[in-house]
Amino acid sequence: MAEVTKSSFVIAVPDLQKSSAFYRDVLGFTIHSISDPGWLFYRSGDCTIMAGECRDAIPPSQLGDHSYFAYLQVADVDAFYESVRAAGTKICKTIRDEPWQMREFGLVTADGHRIMFGTSIATNG
Repeated sequence: MAEVTKSSFVIAVPDLQKSSAFYRDVLGFTIHSISDPGWLFYRSGDCTIMAGECRDAIPPSQLGDHSYFAYLQVADVDAFYESVRAAGTKICKTIRDEPWQMREFGLVTADGHRIMFGTSIATNG
């Protein structure tokens, strides 16, 4: 069986410029153009999000729980949480420790997608 070596996601966004500005300015991703003007790639570490502009698609905010598309682990979830809150980002799950040994929070992107961010909780003993 094949082992996954990298994560990439494909999302539909209603406004590519608004979306890419959010990922760049709030989440710290770098934005990469490709030859198709309807697509941009957002990159951070080993994560790539391929965003395609779909103005007529169902808005992610209307998908309920199906608007979650990623769980991304970061080095310092508390500092990241404070930075996205300071930017005025909508938080859909406040930061907390979970029984599955993750400290995590959820946010809503400018497009209406939801992403969870977490850091593994160090355990003693």
